[in-house]
Amino acid sequence: MSQWGLPQYQTEGAAAVDLFACVDDPMFIEAQAPAVLVRSGIAISFGDLSIAGLVLPRSGLGHKKGLILGNTVGLIDPDYNGEILISVWNRSEVGSPPIEITPGERIGQLAFVPIVRPSFEVVEEFTNQTMRGDDGFGSTGS
Repeated sequence: MSQWGLPQYQTEGAAAVDLFACVDDPMFIEAQAPAVLVRSGIAISFGDLSIAGLVLPRSGLGHKKGLILGNTVGLIDPDYNGEILISVWNRSEVGSPPIEITPGERIGQLAFVPIVRPSFEVVEEFTNQTMRGDDGFGSTGS
């Protein structure tokens, strides 16, 4: 990991830091094969239970190459202290060439988000009612 440095924000307005593939040799991810875990080379300790991390795909890799996260979004709980692993999956059609991941390639990103942990209780009905009520999917139009 030391040869790629610490994760950094790539632009002034970036919401997440890039995560590198901390691998010694190129990896080849076959189309439609099971997801593979790729080491990021970093571990974090939040020290604050009101913050969590979200591992997100890099949009260019998904759009241009078909490399997406195997779990769509990875949640890093604030009490986790291990290495961040990136689950990757090649969504391309069977028979497509494998996607190559090279050492140090930016293959994911990490955003930090606040966490709210409400308490729960059982009630017969809600105190606050809304116009929508319990109208669900499609209730506000097509």
